[in-house]
Amino acid sequence: MSEKHQADAIEPKGVQGTYIENGLDATEHVDLNANLEARIKNPLKGIPREKLMRDVEAFAEEKGLVEHLPLLRKGALVAQSPHEFEDIDGEEALDEAEKIALRDEALHRWRMPIRLFLTIATCSIGAAVQGWDQTGTNGANIFFPDYYGIGSDSTRDRFLVGLLNSGPYIGCAFIGCWLSDPLNNWIGRRGVIFVSAHFCLWPVIGSGFCQSWPQQLACRLLMGIGMGVKASTVPIYAAENAPASIRGALVMSWQMWTAFGIFLGTAVNLAVFYHPLNWRLMLGAPFIPAVPLICLIYLCPESPRWLMKKNRYAEAWKSMVKLRNNPLQVARDIYYIHAQLSIEMEIMNRSNYVTRFTQLFTIPRVRRATIAAFTVMIAQQMCGINIIAFYSTTVFVESGFSEFNAMLCSFGFGAVNWLFAFPAFWTIDTFGRRSLLLFTFPNMMWTLLAAGLCTLMPYSTARTALVALFVFLFAAFYSPGEGPVPFTYSAEVFPLSHREVGMGFAVATCLFWAAVLGMTFPFILDRLSTVGAFGLYAGFNLVAFIMIFFLVPETKQRTLEELDYVFAVPNRKFASYQTTKAMPFFFKKYLFFQRNAVLEPLYHKDDEEVSSHNHSHTDKALS
Repeated sequence: MSEKHQADAIEPKGVQGTYIENGLDATEHVDLNANLEARIKNPLKGIPREKLMRDVEAFAEEKGLVEHLPLLRKGALVAQSPHEFEDIDGEEALDEAEKIALRDEALHRWRMPIRLFLTIATCSIGAAVQGWDQTGTNGANIFFPDYYGIGSDSTRDRFLVGLLNSGPYIGCAFIGCWLSDPLNNWIGRRGVIFVSAHFCLWPVIGSGFCQSWPQQLACRLLMGIGMGVKASTVPIYAAENAPASIRGALVMSWQMWTAFGIFLGTAVNLAVFYHPLNWRLMLGAPFIPAVPLICLIYLCPESPRWLMKKNRYAEAWKSMVKLRNNPLQVARDIYYIHAQLSIEMEIMNRSNYVTRFTQLFTIPRVRRATIAAFTVMIAQQMCGINIIAFYSTTVFVESGFSEFNAMLCSFGFGAVNWLFAFPAFWTIDTFGRRSLLLFTFPNMMWTLLAAGLCTLMPYSTARTALVALFVFLFAAFYSPGEGPVPFTYSAEVFPLSHREVGMGFAVATCLFWAAVLGMTFPFILDRLSTVGAFGLYAGFNLVAFIMIFFLVPETKQRTLEELDYVFAVPNRKFASYQTTKAMPFFFKKYLFFQRNAVLEPLYHKDDEEVSSHNHSHTDKALS
């Protein structure tokens, strides 16, 4: 169907001249399933002030927020015209403290309440379990197979070793991720994180005491259930609590702690290498981060957006107060989120778990988010990072390293992976999610290929050094790009109504293929050797780059509600823009050094001054 025909088929919501619940004129509504003009619509824009004030009063009475009515009036006016708050007059004029708070959002993005940082840090501690466990089995792989009697080169034994490595990811992909939606619906974000932390505590301790491989597999499957629920919830919780200006940086603390867990795991592996119970300590130690997670989650407020979804607006206000610097910001965010959710619910309606899952693929706006989240998640497995995280010690031993030197190189990999994640704190909300991916994937491709080719050299110190160098470079490119982006991106792209099931699907995609990778890599390594295995994953990096280029829109500096309009743009229009506008601009500016090259922006926001000749847009490559 042509775009023109699609546009003609779109019926405006409501009747011309009337207003839907949040006050948006029906004739100005941007269809959330086919946003052909790529407009980022402010749902409050254009509403007369008197009507907006009446809407606010009705909203306050309906939601039990009458005591905050003066603030809500101010907040609605600020939400309607975010860049004109200095000009608000009359009874709703802002005082100096409120103006300073709004200015600081733009000028001092990191001036946020301590409670917000504590909330994000507390929850992300749980990610260390996942990272630490990967490196726990990484080191234990060269010890436990012989103890369990599965250390031969037979197909059965190689399969069982891969199965034990993949156990947590099987539990995640087939059980844990799919429990996220109903559990979040019943007990909220904080409750889910608390419950999942117990699954990441007791089975992990038990894994250090297992006497047979079936016992070990059972413990790792149970741990995987907790990891799946936690990985599907924590990034959502962080994204819902964080303001748009620093949401990417705060949500990516999940990846930061995962990388830190990998680093700690490699350090512990080295520390206990000569201990008689070395592999048991390697497998059992990852319980440590779950302890502070269980204790500190009680200090964290519930997600305001989840409370609003449950129509508990008074509680949402109390929660938001702990996450913003000024009550005016609370009023603005509460009313703006409500206004956008009203539009969102028009196309989502009431649904149950099965219909919400089905709608991931049937509602156009949600389907585009599903495709984008699927792409960034599967790309994390295609890039090859987990063949290093799971099997780096084994790969280094196969490449001629001694067992201890292989452990030492794995420690170096863990350190690089963690340290190079720090730049993403500054780049993920400025350079952008999409741009980070497009920059890092080509570099991961050539470094992985170079590491594999170096294994063809004769055994020597130079060969050892070069293999380690290119593996470290691979990690250095991965950490600020494909490392933090997938979970951050997937947590923000779905509408609130489908956020839990959408994130569950995305995480299940990622961890299912991690399980497949963990089970198949021993066979790939046996059949293709190190150079063939690394070359294969280098090719996967190229495929992932192409998928990201055509299927993954940019999300930086947008509120979660504004992303409805980003993902309402048809994939065909988005891909056409990348091919006909963004790609020629890249070649002109960066290959032919044409300084006057201009990139016409794809998206146009109502309250932004848009000019195709503004240099601030030209520097946002492939936006």
